[in-house]
Amino acid sequence: MSGLEKKFATKSKIVNYIINRESTSKVEISKELNLSMPTVLSNVKDLLEKGIIIETGEYESTGGRKAKSIGINPSYRYAMGIVITANHLGMVLVNLKYEIVKSERIRLKFVSDMSYCSQVADYAAKFLDHMNDAEQKEKLLGVGISIPGIINQEQKLVIKSHALKLENYSLSFLEQAFSVPVYFSNDANAAMMAEDMNTYQNAIYLSLNQTLGGAFCIGGNLFSGENQKAGEFGHMILVPQGRKCYCGKSGCADAYCAAGALVGESKDSVEQFMQLLQNNDEKAEKKWEEYLDYLAILISNLRMAYDMDIILGGEMGGYLSDYMIPLGEKVMKYNGFDHDLRYLKNCSYKKEASAVGAAKHFLQDFIGKI
Repeated sequence: MSGLEKKFATKSKIVNYIINRESTSKVEISKELNLSMPTVLSNVKDLLEKGIIIETGEYESTGGRKAKSIGINPSYRYAMGIVITANHLGMVLVNLKYEIVKSERIRLKFVSDMSYCSQVADYAAKFLDHMNDAEQKEKLLGVGISIPGIINQEQKLVIKSHALKLENYSLSFLEQAFSVPVYFSNDANAAMMAEDMNTYQNAIYLSLNQTLGGAFCIGGNLFSGENQKAGEFGHMILVPQGRKCYCGKSGCADAYCAAGALVGESKDSVEQFMQLLQNNDEKAEKKWEEYLDYLAILISNLRMAYDMDIILGGEMGGYLSDYMIPLGEKVMKYNGFDHDLRYLKNCSYKKEASAVGAAKHFLQDFIGKI
């Protein structure tokens, strides 16, 4: 590593440390990151001058001058995240502290022609209409777009998407519809990226949306597999000759564990189903018990195969945080090797995790080049 690269790495390390805390001090940074105080002082001075970090207050004095507490300046830079599904468009604006500043979800049916690309760009422009002046526009690093399918990053191509009924679909028109840099990601991989990869060095992410996706990281890095198909947990056979899956096979985990499994052919939303469940509706309770049972089997199988943390994410991940005890009891019934469920985690973002993860691509890239 050259001297300049080392300097960038040190500064990025400090910024990443500050981002994950409400506030900190130079002494704490020096101690926790094992950096010399002169190194910390010069880097913090530079970051303060640039406005990337700000002074947030003072610590109690222990006799000398009061130490200043410092924190990230969340409004220094932003990135937009978009999640595309078969019937919806989700949009978020994420600041430098990885907080969702604004979010919106609209009903928009996916079609594979250019008119759809123009519609997405128009909705994005309206979503960002509060950032129209030159100063605010400069703060927007780019737009990350999450898509349910296998993505070829280099060729900007959707190799295959069962959910959108696409094969070898070029994303170039969608990219050209924006005036800022655009990044494309598989939806489950993006949701995994929304999590703190320092916390989850080795973990599986179960994206329990209308369709079931998955991703996993090893050593803090996403593992995509030889053909970018790793993590397709939704199409593992859970029940041989079982329910028909949208992919054409029968008995896939998606048909039993995706959010769509709870509403079936009805026009109800998952939110409406969960409301019925809270109102002690008998049919909803029966369906929920069945859902948890199949999900427990899938979780147990994945734990046996990978022996790592499992994060419950997606739309259902947000609801499951209130049902961890009954789910845990079912998981333990199928897994006789683990004596506790500390490996089972709830997701950090209850809504639009894929959009947040896609947006974080630009924020993390920016931090890496500070």
